[in-house]
Amino acid sequence: MRTQILGSGFVTGQNLVTNDQIARMMDTSDAWIRERSGVETRYYVEQGTTTSDLGAGAARKAIEDAGIAKEEIDYIVFATMTPDHYFPGCGGILQDKLGLPHVPALDIRQQCTGFIYGLQISDALLKTEQARTVLLVGAEVHTGFMPWTQWDYLLGRGGEPPTPEEKAVYTSFRDRIVLFGDAGGAVVLRQGEGDKGLLGFQVHSDGANFKDLYVPGAGFARRPYVNEADVREWRHVPEMNGRAVFKLAVGRMPEVVRELCKKQGVPVAEIDLLIAHQANLRINEMVQRALGLSNDRVYNNIQRYGNTTAATIPIALDECRKSGRIQPGNLVCFVGLGSGFHWGAALMRA
Repeated sequence: MRTQILGSGFVTGQNLVTNDQIARMMDTSDAWIRERSGVETRYYVEQGTTTSDLGAGAARKAIEDAGIAKEEIDYIVFATMTPDHYFPGCGGILQDKLGLPHVPALDIRQQCTGFIYGLQISDALLKTEQARTVLLVGAEVHTGFMPWTQWDYLLGRGGEPPTPEEKAVYTSFRDRIVLFGDAGGAVVLRQGEGDKGLLGFQVHSDGANFKDLYVPGAGFARRPYVNEADVREWRHVPEMNGRAVFKLAVGRMPEVVRELCKKQGVPVAEIDLLIAHQANLRINEMVQRALGLSNDRVYNNIQRYGNTTAATIPIALDECRKSGRIQPGNLVCFVGLGSGFHWGAALMRA
């Protein structure tokens, strides 16, 4: 018996936003963004649309794709770094929005590696018969991190442009802001007979250099956990040491894939499709080269959606399942690295 994916689905924010639109808010350009990240467009939610809303939309699509009644879901695992509220997490809110019975709902916080950790947890729940059908969701609303207030102007609905002073402030965050989008992805998992399904996992964490990518304010390391100075000095927006994160990702991601393949007795060369977390196209290109995989064995979609953190892998998985990119018998590898730092990989036989 192996854990198998019965269905998948995803949704995005309601508004398609181009690089040229982002350039209206800060000193950047379409060429600058594409060269450094590969991102061409991303989606932003309307004000009032929450992470749990995106999770619910993706979950409904995954349940429909699985061909099961929603009442068959008996466990929820929800991965996000942008919850609706500081607490509670989104899992219980999702349970209510889907109209499910009082099933357990687990919230996890592994950021960009959340979906891989979620797969491992779901697999363990199913193998130990703590659950029969698991709904795994990864969803994010990153627009809460955006520093501007001129949303109508950004989206072409009129409004006033930012002042030169405001534009200078927004530009100071461009290395992060240009990357992110809002979206949710979900899968339905169940144990099944046969060779197909999840084969194994390899995950790691190292908190030694967590400050290379973190939110310095709005946390209980200080008292009170949020204050006016935090907001005024932008400590509620993520800080990132881009060079350090890039170096870590291009080293750890190929390494963990090799570790997992060795543990499973499978040569890296036998991977039919690599689906990496979509943080930066340049990172993924370097990981691809390090693993010696041809273009037809790697899938990237960051160009269309940007970095949607816990949602990137399930979105890519859904596109590959439904476009025929994944064929029966294919060996599929998922890999990612996220703040914390956490990194990991999973292997699946389609």
